[in-house]
Amino acid sequence: MARHRATPAPRRRLAPRRGVVLVVVALTMFSCLLLVHGLARSQVGVDAAGAVPGTEAIGQVPPAILDGGPVVDARGPTPVSARMPDRTISFTFDDGPDPVWTPQVLEVLRRHQVPATFFVVGSMAAQHPGLLREIRASGSAVGLHTFTHPDLSAASDLRIDRELTETQLVLNGALGESSYLLRPPYSSTASAVTDDALRSFRTAGASGYVTVLSDVDSRDWERPGVDAIVANAIPAHGAGGVVLLHDAGGDRSQTVAALDRLIPQLRAQGYRFATPETAVGLPADNRPVAGADHLLGSTAIGLVAVAGVVVDALVWLLLVVGVLVVLRLVLMLAVARRHHRRRHRPGWSWGPPVTAPVSVIVPAFDEAANIASVVRSLAASDHPVEVLVVDDGSTDGTADIVEALGLPGVRVLRQANGGKPAALNAGIAHARHDLIVMIDGDTVFEPATVGRLVAPFADPEVGAVAGNARVANRRGLIARWQHIEYVVGFNVDRRVYDVLRCMPTIPGAIGAFRRSVLLEVGGVSDDTLAEDTDLTMAICRSGWRVVYEDSARAWTEAPATLGQLWRQRYRWSYGTMQSMWKHRAAVLETGASGRFGRRGLVHLALFQVLLPLLAPLVDIFLVYGLLFLDPVTTLVAWSAVLAVQCLAAVVAFRLERERLRVLWLLPLQQVVYRQLMYAVLIRSVVTAAGGIRLGWQKLRRTGGLEVHLTAPVDAPRPAAPEQLVATGRR
Repeated sequence: MARHRATPAPRRRLAPRRGVVLVVVALTMFSCLLLVHGLARSQVGVDAAGAVPGTEAIGQVPPAILDGGPVVDARGPTPVSARMPDRTISFTFDDGPDPVWTPQVLEVLRRHQVPATFFVVGSMAAQHPGLLREIRASGSAVGLHTFTHPDLSAASDLRIDRELTETQLVLNGALGESSYLLRPPYSSTASAVTDDALRSFRTAGASGYVTVLSDVDSRDWERPGVDAIVANAIPAHGAGGVVLLHDAGGDRSQTVAALDRLIPQLRAQGYRFATPETAVGLPADNRPVAGADHLLGSTAIGLVAVAGVVVDALVWLLLVVGVLVVLRLVLMLAVARRHHRRRHRPGWSWGPPVTAPVSVIVPAFDEAANIASVVRSLAASDHPVEVLVVDDGSTDGTADIVEALGLPGVRVLRQANGGKPAALNAGIAHARHDLIVMIDGDTVFEPATVGRLVAPFADPEVGAVAGNARVANRRGLIARWQHIEYVVGFNVDRRVYDVLRCMPTIPGAIGAFRRSVLLEVGGVSDDTLAEDTDLTMAICRSGWRVVYEDSARAWTEAPATLGQLWRQRYRWSYGTMQSMWKHRAAVLETGASGRFGRRGLVHLALFQVLLPLLAPLVDIFLVYGLLFLDPVTTLVAWSAVLAVQCLAAVVAFRLERERLRVLWLLPLQQVVYRQLMYAVLIRSVVTAAGGIRLGWQKLRRTGGLEVHLTAPVDAPRPAAPEQLVATGRR
């Protein structure tokens, strides 16, 4: 309904804005940590996005390279290569460092006093910088194997430069040293060099790198057995060679065992061991870097460590949250179905028919667009009613429109603008009957609604009843998303709250009360912006039972624009938090109040405030998974969650006997609408934390609810969305 413009408390706008800025900064920092973490732990091997398509052409590769040795120096205008001297072996280990296998390899090398070159993946090295220091302390060298292990022959020059720069940065930080040796991922022998591979060598050479291929493949990556690895790693006829081995990428126990046997055998055949660059006469690798480079690299490694701790903790937290949310969803649906079956069991009733007349209070402020339709719908009720329209200082002739209708049983009470709680309290004071129904000025009832709404009062324990509010204007995308939310969220929740006897909110659009109960709790308070929630909580705490009657339907006009929706939900969210804080003592109390506090308030705090605050992280992690993890697995996991939500939506729609065709919008709702609700919640929390008091906000109404006046009372399902108009010009 239109918001009553009672004089608000002074509003300090700067504090909420600062709070929102802080939240945005926090999310930005977290996204940056995710980016660092993703680069350091990327599971995507080959990433040729924006890359040069790979070919097998060799027309541009000089014969001296194809027929040459494994060390290729492309730093000059003409690439040159060098072979290993006879009976000279260079052990090279790719894909590490690995916290399990690298130390075992180093132990074998130390025992035999043999150096090796470890071509490290930058993302792995950033996670385990201490292993790089162990490698150097053992007398071995460290070279580059790129940062994320892409195929450089299929990568752009820009990507190659980034891969090498990032890996070099890690070496600078971990060792205070640099390396000019590069082992391209997926490379082989010199005879297998293609035009694209040579291009990548030249690109790396322009930055000062020498490429080290291999000419003896142990094939340990196949895990063929220790004997096979040893046999594969011994060059034929006493030739020298660069031996390809691995210290990461899986179970390397065969490699460790083979190395321990291989070294003595090679020594027995007269082989010596050297790093590849020194064996061919190049300067020794791993030279010291400037202090600034070392500091920059150390900072990068520190960021990786911090990102790892933060992200790993949040992954576990989100896993727990996800399990809780799914379990809640399943339990909520199970309880909701139980509620529906119980209420619709043949022969079930609340008790003797309730025939006492009812006072219907309509607080109205500038409701000229809808008030005639609202009053006509109430006057057409099957149940005896008096309709009391409380005009709260309207400026658009709302009261005049009602009086001009001349309907019997309809009264108008005019008062100066005092806000919705004041209007409701005035209506309660002037009501003639003991049963009171409250309805918003933008809502219409079906003829049977009032009778069904007050039927639960046959039970003397029932003090108030929540009705079934439905969205009338379902033409627009925003309104349809709200329709889904009303059915899947609000109404399912009310069924569950009914069963658990902890109803937190009777909607302002449709609620019924015993007059004595309203007086007992002091009427409608203006302490919060969610007067309906505040009132319901007070009734629950007083010991009265609050129930949900799904057959009592009301059709309400939902916000039609994002701006209107933002203002409404911001008020709802903030008002709910105010009400929770006001009634927080119920958590520690006994009896009915304690039951409400420990069930209703704790549930609201956990699932409506705390866990939803983490929900944006889920979407950030979705992007993270698509970029840095297996995108197929990520999409499958996201689709599985969406499938559970769709199944839940189908069940909820079945309970409400609604058509399912609107549910095709559910995936889009998760992407767009849900983000708006996140922002509303975050802004509300920031506002609440800052102690800011909001004023009422008015939503512009378009009218057109009169189509519901002729809706069949016992229709098997509500009117189709195309019949639910917002403009009244169909």
